[in-house]
Amino acid sequence: MKCVVLCYQINELYSQAFADENHSGKPSVDNIKHHWEDEMQISSNVLSVEELENEFYSLEGSYASGEGFKFEIPQMRLLKISSDDAPLCFVGASESILEKIEIVNAPEQHIVKIFLKDLEPMANPVPGIYIATKQFPKELSV
Repeated sequence: MKCVVLCYQINELYSQAFADENHSGKPSVDNIKHHWEDEMQISSNVLSVEELENEFYSLEGSYASGEGFKFEIPQMRLLKISSDDAPLCFVGASESILEKIEIVNAPEQHIVKIFLKDLEPMANPVPGIYIATKQFPKELSV
């Protein structure tokens, strides 16, 4: 089964009442519902999507010098996506910036929706991972 991951940064100032009264219940230029949205398609044969609360995320990579790094990022809400023909895939966000997660297991595909708050700065070091700035490793900040 396929899987799509949709991530939205919500607009804390959005007013559904204003949308109902002035725009037939729809967002408008002066009343946007989401600041941005991101979409990822998981093309492997996904078997399951499991939500893991208050976990550590291992952020790994290399500095420009070629030296490797690895940081354990605490307090993350992760979604473990298991496939029968690909390695494990993790998406998720710091608990402090997470509004909610919705997982829908439809007949043809898994649909994952991640909603992020807009009041706390964040980093997006790899696709599908959103880390609160206060948790982001200082050694990686420029």
